[in-house]
Amino acid sequence: MKDVEQIIKEVNGSMAIEGMPLNEEDKERLRECIVELISFEEMKRKIVEKHTIRV
Repeated sequence: MKDVEQIIKEVNGSMAIEGMPLNEEDKERLRECIVELISFEEMKRKIVEKHTIRV
């Protein structure tokens, strides 16, 4: 498997081409998923919850 930081660098490069470079919080989320501290599904749930407006 590729080094975690190399994967993040490649993802950041792709995102930057699209005008959306990763911030440090994004990179930390990726690190957590890559090293399996948290599942992708759980991370996705947390991000959606963070950005959901409660009425």
